[in-house]
Amino acid sequence: MKEIIAIIRPKKMGATKDALEKLGFPGLTAVAVLGRGRQRGIAGEVNVEIRPELLSQVKSGGMKYIPKRFFSLVVQDDDADIVVKTIIDINQTAQVGDGKIFICPIDDAVRIRTGEQGESAVL
Repeated sequence: MKEIIAIIRPKKMGATKDALEKLGFPGLTAVAVLGRGRQRGIAGEVNVEIRPELLSQVKSGGMKYIPKRFFSLVVQDDDADIVVKTIIDINQTAQVGDGKIFICPIDDAVRIRTGEQGESAVL
């Protein structure tokens, strides 16, 4: 099994979730996060409410942190490539700030309710 972790633009989350669901991957965990890459954020792209203390940190067209969406899902090894390709297809704009994807091995999983282990605990 693989865990696919992605950090993307907030406005792309809905389209990404819909595309993954159409592929048969409806389950994921998503969290609103703040972060930045080497570009130090792009103040003009953010169209969400930003706390005044964050706006005050804008310098030279950048921000200390910008809103992003962090999500993860666990898939079978054979499905990792299609999930990653789908995330890229939806989120790639060729602009700074498109995000990152991390693919991590999963050794085991346990469903707390039933005690099932391995892929049957996830799927």
